Amino acid sequence: MRRNLNAGIGFESVNSHVIKTHGSEDGVQLLVVDATFNEKSGRHTPNLDRFYNGKSGQVEKGLEWSVVAVVDVQQNTAYALSAQQTEAGLSERAKAAALENKVCGNRVDFYLGHLAHCQTYVPERVQYVVADSFYSKRKWVDGVVKLGWNSIGKLRQDANLKYLYKGPRRPGPGRQKTYDGKVIPLERNREYFTLAKTCDDESQLWTAVVWSVSLERRIRLVCLVRIVDGQERYILLFSTDVNLSASHILAYYRARFQIEFIFRDARQYTGMVDSQSRNIDALDAHVNASLTALNLAKVTIRKEGAVEGESRAEVVSFSIASFKRKALIEHLLELFIAMFGSDPTWIKLNPNYQKLLEYGSLRA
Repeated sequence: MRRNLNAGIGFESVNSHVIKTHGSEDGVQLLVVDATFNEKSGRHTPNLDRFYNGKSGQVEKGLEWSVVAVVDVQQNTAYALSAQQTEAGLSERAKAAALENKVCGNRVDFYLGHLAHCQTYVPERVQYVVADSFYSKRKWVDGVVKLGWNSIGKLRQDANLKYLYKGPRRPGPGRQKTYDGKVIPLERNREYFTLAKTCDDESQLWTAVVWSVSLERRIRLVCLVRIVDGQERYILLFSTDVNLSASHILAYYRARFQIEFIFRDARQYTGMVDSQSRNIDALDAHVNASLTALNLAKVTIRKEGAVEGESRAEVVSFSIASFKRKALIEHLLELFIAMFGSDPTWIKLNPNYQKLLEYGSLRA
C-alpha cells in the first residue's frame, strides 16, 4: 500500500469516469475551483507555509490544497476531480522576482496550471468555470478563457466598472466615445441596466453589459439587490459570456457552494486531513483517495435511491454520516455471521436484516 501511494495513482481518470457514467445524462455541468486549508503543526511536512484559513478568517501555518470539482446542476451535487497541493513560498518568490524585473509565477499561476492539468479529464459539456472573489483577477480570467471556457465569479463592491456608450456616433475625425461614465450599483442607470428578475425573497436581479477596468474586457454584470434594514445591499457577479442570462449566472454561482460540502464531508468522513506522511507523493495520493472515496459513496447512495427503470437518479438527499454508519453495521453483521458459522442466505433474506442496516441512520 505504501509503495503504491508513493508511486502515485491516476485518480483524475477514475473520477472522470465516475462523473461520466453517473452524472446526469444531459444536464448542465460546471467546473468549480477552490482551495481548502489543512492545519499542520510539524516543521518537516513538504510545502508547509502560511495560507488563508477561511474557518478562522486569517492567515495560518499549514497546508493548502487546490481542488477542482465538477458540479452537476441537475443532480445538485459536486464530484471532486482533482486535488493538488499548493507549493510553498510562491508569493514571496514572485515578489522577489518582481524587484529584480524577472518573471516568476505566483499562486494564481499555480491554480491555472492545476486547471490546465485537469483539462483532458473535464466533461465536454462543461462551458463555465466558477470561482469565488479571490479568483476575480485578470490573470485568472484570461487564463480560463484561453483554455476555452468562460469565467463566472464575484466582484468587489467597489469594482471599477464603466458603461459602454450606446449613443449616436460623433461625426468627423478623431476617436469615438467609448464609455459613458462609471457604474455606481446603488445609482443604476436605467438606460443600461435592466431588471431581469424579482426573486421570491423580494430581492431584485439587475443586469448590464459593462467594461471591467481591472479585467480589461466586456462582462455581463449581475447586481443582486436586497433591502436590509431599509437600505439597499448588493452583490456583484459577472460572466465573461455576455450572452448568458442573469438568472443563469446567479444559479451557477450558487451551485459553486457544492464544493464546500466536498470539503466538509471529506474532512469528517473520508480522512482527507488525517495523513501524517512527510512524503509529498503519499500526501497527494491520500488526499485524492479520500475525495475519490467520497465520489464513490455518493454514487452508491444515488444508485440505491434510483427509481426502478431509470438508469440514473437525479436529485437525491443523502447523508455521508448515515452511509458510513450503514457500511459499518453491514461489516459487523458479516463478521457475526462468519464467526458464528451461520447460513447468510436466510439471514439476509429476512426483512429485519434491512432494518438492522438502517439502524441509527439519519433521514435527510
